[in-house]
Amino acid sequence: MRRFAHFAALDWSGARGPRQRGIALAVASGTGAPQLVRPGHIWSRAEILAWLQHVAASRADMLIGFDFSAAFAFADCDAYFPQWDLSPNNLPALWALVERLTRSDLHYQIDGFLSHRDARRHFRHARGDVGDLFAPGAGRLRVVEQHQRATRQAASVSNFNLVGAAQVGKASLAGMRLLHRLHPALPLWPLDPVPGSGPLLVEIYTGVAARAAGIAAGRSKIRDGAALDAALAALGSPPVGVTGPISDHPSDALMTAAWLRAVAGEGACWSPAPLTEALARTEGWTFGIV
Repeated sequence: MRRFAHFAALDWSGARGPRQRGIALAVASGTGAPQLVRPGHIWSRAEILAWLQHVAASRADMLIGFDFSAAFAFADCDAYFPQWDLSPNNLPALWALVERLTRSDLHYQIDGFLSHRDARRHFRHARGDVGDLFAPGAGRLRVVEQHQRATRQAASVSNFNLVGAAQVGKASLAGMRLLHRLHPALPLWPLDPVPGSGPLLVEIYTGVAARAAGIAAGRSKIRDGAALDAALAALGSPPVGVTGPISDHPSDALMTAAWLRAVAGEGACWSPAPLTEALARTEGWTFGIV
């Protein structure tokens, strides 16, 4: 089993604009308390990309979790975007397509993709603005998302849904632009094999970390320093010692960095039963879903 010295968690955002208050980055090293990277800083996506590129270049012994989806559903239709002749057939090709259609969008935004006449057919954009190929009901789900729901490990939302506070489609598309720039210099599990050394990316879901920390479903957002330290203690981590209110974005990053450290040595996290080579190439997997 590969051992890592450092564990990073990136709380991501799909919001518009040059800087995102919803982005937070934390690292847990050794047995110490997790620490925010540049606490109080309002990150841009370009700065996050530069930080990750530095980690890749330095060959840091780090497991890095990002809180967005690396892909859309593929297995159910044998395509990301049925009836579109540009629909790719693997993760890197998907990221490249997103980048090709958004290259003129500033700040790693994704308007160019969502406004494309063939792409927009697959998404729920707003109330009353639903593409004709958006799956009825909640929308298409990846295999890992179906498995999360069936086993009650997490309440997944379709990445094709762009409506509501729980939607993750916009953040995922923006994240795909970063993955396009990072891969293969920074490998991604399970698309890539776990390297013997150096950094590795994994997709995470902060709600899974919250459940492991003893936080009830539906109450996963921590906005108080004492509650954060209690969650960290449940994960075997020293406290960060924040007093009073804390935004849920840094608290998510801190808690999830500690969770990654706590579970990275569990073999089940690296070999979930439903994961196949075909899924690894096309849909990926959420680390910690077993």
